[in-house]
Amino acid sequence: MDVKAARGLQLSAVVQHEKIGRRPRAGRLGMSPEPQRIRLFVSTRLSSTVTRRRTTSLEVSSSYDNVSASILESGHVRSPLDEELILKNRSQEIQPYLNGRCIYLVGMMGSGKTTVGKIMSQVLGYSFCDSDTLVEEEVGGNSVADIFKHHGEPFFRNKETEVLRKLSLMRQLVISTGGGAVIRPINWKYMHKGVSVWLDVPVEALARRIAAVGTNSRPLLHYEAGDPYSRAFMRLSAIFEERGESYANANARVSLKSIAIKLGKRDVSELSPTDIAIEALDQIDNFLKGEGDSYAEC
Repeated sequence: MDVKAARGLQLSAVVQHEKIGRRPRAGRLGMSPEPQRIRLFVSTRLSSTVTRRRTTSLEVSSSYDNVSASILESGHVRSPLDEELILKNRSQEIQPYLNGRCIYLVGMMGSGKTTVGKIMSQVLGYSFCDSDTLVEEEVGGNSVADIFKHHGEPFFRNKETEVLRKLSLMRQLVISTGGGAVIRPINWKYMHKGVSVWLDVPVEALARRIAAVGTNSRPLLHYEAGDPYSRAFMRLSAIFEERGESYANANARVSLKSIAIKLGKRDVSELSPTDIAIEALDQIDNFLKGEGDSYAEC
């Protein structure tokens, strides 16, 4: 090959994983200690009209044998691929214990229940639903804010309880509940037929999120004076004071402050929804295994 042809040589590669069965669990990292075989497609462009394509296979190690667990869990090494593998392994670990039971996400408004719930439902092979959306459908498609305005909060809470009753009869759902669903004991009766998870987000972070997107869809935040952040912070602080003990009735708690410390983040705003979903699966795992231990002692 002459120099001109060599300079015109262009290589492009697409890496595609071959289908791999479930690997044994490697500690808490969610990574396989065994090398994985990948198929490598290589296209060689000899000229504008001639392209050669060949396929080869090679093994790559994904064990991270030389990287400590503390570094992996710190977030300094974790990549999107790591997160996907960790999610997959966590979901496989809890499914035998979960046995099709629904997962109810509870927490303050703006805590990310819908976003995290969709990630969890996908990795578990569950369906996702939002209890507020189901209430809106029950009332002719009116928004929660409109229901509060035209019918009042007690009417909304009654509809919410009826929706939770119906959901408690179903299986394999991840359910994002309204922020105030925890205030009625009867709702806990329904939610405890599944596994309830509290997404515990600092009020300051909630206020920043809500101030950034506006409060039009948050009927309980319409009556405070001041700038958007101060208004949201004052009202959210009062709401949390009223509901904090109720949220603690959940079977599992996901503290965003704790996740941020564990992953070496300066603030909870740096956490990704996947970070939170991984921790939620971990906490569900702890609850379910503890539940199994309790049964064994009986």
